[in-house]
Amino acid sequence: MKMPMIRAKNVSKTFGRTTVLRNIDLNVNEGEFTAIMGPSGSGKSTLMNVLSTIDRVTGGEVWLQEQSLLSLGKKELREFRQERMGFIFQDYNLLDTLTVKENILLPLSLRGFKTAEMEKRLKPLAATLQIESILGRYPSEISGGQQQRTASARALITNPSVVFADEPTGALDSRSATELLEELSGMNQKFGTTILMVTHDPYAASYCSRVVFLRDGSVVNELYAGDQSRKSFFDRILESQSLLGGGRG
Repeated sequence: MKMPMIRAKNVSKTFGRTTVLRNIDLNVNEGEFTAIMGPSGSGKSTLMNVLSTIDRVTGGEVWLQEQSLLSLGKKELREFRQERMGFIFQDYNLLDTLTVKENILLPLSLRGFKTAEMEKRLKPLAATLQIESILGRYPSEISGGQQQRTASARALITNPSVVFADEPTGALDSRSATELLEELSGMNQKFGTTILMVTHDPYAASYCSRVVFLRDGSVVNELYAGDQSRKSFFDRILESQSLLGGGRG
């Protein structure tokens, strides 16, 4: 039986007088590839932010691998984030003055890893993400899809307990988006990487094993892929999204 990687209990979040998250209970098990979907303003990004320690909850509690995030101070949270979490953002966040290889290895370099260990981790990851041939190039010299795969490699190089992906295909063309989703799915299946992805796109969500739907800051529905085909799962996601009035945001 798989253990919860993330547990959220009675989580709420307010900004001033506006309540964005309302008493959310959510478990994400080890090795799950989970999507969070919902209409604009439903609280998707806010939920990811509180689960990933980027923001603090107003009420309730969050655990990662049974470690309560409320018990950690700012310095401990920063170290916890660096050691156990990987992040993939829509805008890549690559440093233009570093090569692809240097961007990927930066998190390890900052933590004082030896060159031999960094190279050992880089080789299989670059092969899996098909970026071996561009390691010496700079971000301005590669395509958007290659930049996103570079960002994905940077997130995975630390062997994180969980990867948080915020609209990772939002800035990609359809071909690059499909390639990235297949690679993330492959990493999830091959290495058991836990991935939590915010997306507005039912096509992207169809690569996941589970989809959690939010509306008005609450969980209102969940779908599991199970043994059904990705096409069948996509159709179910599309139907649920249409009932919720899905979209960006």
